[in-house]
Amino acid sequence: MPNPVDLLRQHWGYNAFRPMQAEIIDSVLAGNDTLGLMATGGGKSLTFQIPALMLDGLTIVVTPLISLMKDQVDNLLSHGIRAYFLHSGLSRRESRLAIDKCRLGKARMLYVSPEKLQSKNFIAQLRELPVKLIVVDEAHCISQWGYDFRPPYLRISDLRTIFPSAPLLALTASATPEVVDDIKAQLHFRTGNATFRLTFNRTNLSYIARNCDFKEEQLVRILSRTEGCGIVYVRSRKRSKLIADTLRRAGISADHYHAGLSPEEKNDKQNRWKSDTTRIMVATTAFGMGIDKPDVRIVVHYDPPTSLEEYYQEAGRAGRDGLPSWAVSLVTPSTDKGLLTRRLNDTFPPKDFMRLTYERLCVFLDVAMGEGYQQVFEFNINAFCTRFKQAVIPTDSAMKLLSRAGYIDYIEEMATRSRLMVLMNRNELYNLRLDDECERVFQFVLRHYTGIFADYEHISEPFIASSLDLTERTVYESLLKLGRLHVIHYIPHKSTPYVMFTRSREPVKDLIFPKEIYENRRIQMERRIAAMKHFLFDDTTCRVSTLLSYFGEHSDSPCGKCDVCRNAKRPHHGNRPQTSKQIEQSVAYALSHHPSGLTINELSHYLGLPMETIVPAVRILLDSGAITRDPITTRLTPR
Repeated sequence: MPNPVDLLRQHWGYNAFRPMQAEIIDSVLAGNDTLGLMATGGGKSLTFQIPALMLDGLTIVVTPLISLMKDQVDNLLSHGIRAYFLHSGLSRRESRLAIDKCRLGKARMLYVSPEKLQSKNFIAQLRELPVKLIVVDEAHCISQWGYDFRPPYLRISDLRTIFPSAPLLALTASATPEVVDDIKAQLHFRTGNATFRLTFNRTNLSYIARNCDFKEEQLVRILSRTEGCGIVYVRSRKRSKLIADTLRRAGISADHYHAGLSPEEKNDKQNRWKSDTTRIMVATTAFGMGIDKPDVRIVVHYDPPTSLEEYYQEAGRAGRDGLPSWAVSLVTPSTDKGLLTRRLNDTFPPKDFMRLTYERLCVFLDVAMGEGYQQVFEFNINAFCTRFKQAVIPTDSAMKLLSRAGYIDYIEEMATRSRLMVLMNRNELYNLRLDDECERVFQFVLRHYTGIFADYEHISEPFIASSLDLTERTVYESLLKLGRLHVIHYIPHKSTPYVMFTRSREPVKDLIFPKEIYENRRIQMERRIAAMKHFLFDDTTCRVSTLLSYFGEHSDSPCGKCDVCRNAKRPHHGNRPQTSKQIEQSVAYALSHHPSGLTINELSHYLGLPMETIVPAVRILLDSGAITRDPITTRLTPR
């Protein structure tokens, strides 16, 4: 058996493992069921990719993120390691090819979405494969207490029955002790299992919650005073573009990213950011998973996440190289507290609304009573909501809850890149007669996508069109024509949600939403939101201590670097100044740390003092000449 370090050096160019990687690998190779809790950027993927190269057989990797699945397979292929992925967006021909490659021993890893495990046909095909290791990525999704519970994950236990001798490795970046226990129970961990937990304390990260009424101004100010690339997380697609436009107008290199972009747009934006052509990416939560960029210096949360699990994963994308970095949250307590509470109500709409949504869904898709079982439909939620005059956010939540209750399978985004494979052999191609445009397109494809005789290759119609000075429509029609002639199998790109009915349509009165699906999860979300509020709005407790306590880890002492700890080091020792002299000292101290100046309003937020107590102190300092005031910008600066 090859040495793990030799494989690490050969395929990835590293001379040593990161903390905890080697221990997890050794546990897996010893045949133990293993749970790895590793922070974002801790190198989770290597803990199963190395064993996959060492074991004599196939490794099945179950992951809920199709984009991450694609990124990891592409990355493995670039390192000379054969791997395939399967999800519901692939054609039957593509799926069959991937299974055949695995059966013939021409692949080390097969990535699958949890939804694939619901297919009896797929399970039958799996039985023929030499599976030696089962990996569950984002393992918190299997827990009813996890922040993204997905019922299809419960089918993973079927793999344990089919491959009883294969060890199981479960991985996640963030899980409370309650979730850890539930993961092990749901995955039927065997006796002698091992758990490896990296500390949740990222010592190079400084956590800061900045109170502000005007977030855009504060964001521009923060990014103008920091160096290096960063991510700004927002909670709406529309806002991602608006904020990116604002940053560009302020002279900051920025772009926006969300799940609704085409695969080509996503790749282009990611590549420009990864190559530092774009400095700041303003994005929804769709951005960041699987992107290995170690030198992110700052992550800003413009909108508050609904849980510390989400926050930790997103903030953890800063400083993966171990250098000092910042995780900044912009908060307006008067509005953000209410926003978090509204998210709870939007996530768990009334049950009558869910029943009405189900009935209207059946009408929208023309599914008759007693019909629909195993049927798949493309689903445009915006068209649905427009037709029935429903709000999009609670409707989306109702669809997810109907999915968790087992009535439908709702996949929100199924973005796929265009791809094709040549069906004819080379001898048949010599006798092929095509029109000029088809011939030009086909010859270009043959020259630039060399692997298309053996496997599907991703293609870019815009790239082909610009290279040949043709319209994208012409390229698209030429490829369709080649497909009709059975020269190629062409699958155009699309980004469409879909719905599959997992059971026949039922009367609305018969719909049941179990307590563990609705009431229990609502209570759990209430707790998570309360913890998030405590982290963001409590200015008396070290933020690292709050974070570690939530994840069941003890903190020996305050971090000394978060905004709470820094405030405690000020002259008033963490207590609000009471005397006029103390207030003067606090104002002078604040301005000495902001040489470019602060307005009265900003001083008020920074010190946590009302305006009326600050103004007299400012006047005294101005009269004494200790500070100055710009008559145009009204900013106060130390002399």
